[in-house]
Amino acid sequence: MKSILLLITLGLHATSCGGGGQSHSYNNYFDADGGVYSETFTGGEFHLGPVEWDGSIWNSCAPYPSSIQTIEGIYLAGLELTHNGDGQLCDACIRLETDMGKELTLRVVTTGVTTQNSIDVSPEAYEILNSGEYPRLMSWYVTRCPDNGETIRYQFQTGANVWWTSLWVRNIALPLEAVEVRSTNHTDWQALTRGSDGTYTDASGFGEGSFTLRLTSIDGQVIEDTFDGFEPGGILSSSSQFQ
Repeated sequence: MKSILLLITLGLHATSCGGGGQSHSYNNYFDADGGVYSETFTGGEFHLGPVEWDGSIWNSCAPYPSSIQTIEGIYLAGLELTHNGDGQLCDACIRLETDMGKELTLRVVTTGVTTQNSIDVSPEAYEILNSGEYPRLMSWYVTRCPDNGETIRYQFQTGANVWWTSLWVRNIALPLEAVEVRSTNHTDWQALTRGSDGTYTDASGFGEGSFTLRLTSIDGQVIEDTFDGFEPGGILSSSSQFQ
């Protein structure tokens, strides 16, 4: 399977690529009744990988500890630079609908270079979506992730410390509009800077002691979590999930 993934020329060749993609906004199309959070993107195709948890593939929103892999599932997607070149949809979900009538919700875990609006999918997703057609035409839109019964997770980078603090926000049910912190170093809310790998970073660090993280989703929901501290490479669990 891995050799097949590496030979696909239309897939996400640069899964560890940096930023530079045009940042697309997804919060201007919120439909509270229909549950669709962006316009529908058409004209692309879906391809088999390279998107998977295991093996030699490096997902651009990585690393993903096994505990995060378990709760985020096996139906994974990689988007082209227009849609995730700035890490804006790392860990969010999309709904893919093939022209043959098959549908599946996928978790975004990587980015790469492919044709406009095209998507690479994990082997498990490909098995469900593929009807043997070619080209594999489809449309997709950003949507709410399926309820897996788990809260949001904060995964700190291994190099994170009180003078430079960086983390991923995992298992989000909706894409994020903003991540902010209030801490020893920030008496008022301070916005964290998003990286092309989906990290959120405070270049001056949270400082010693407790801190509060505030998440805002694309539809305006707000979650606040207060912690006594963090460990480099550690994972903290939120008390909540976006509805």
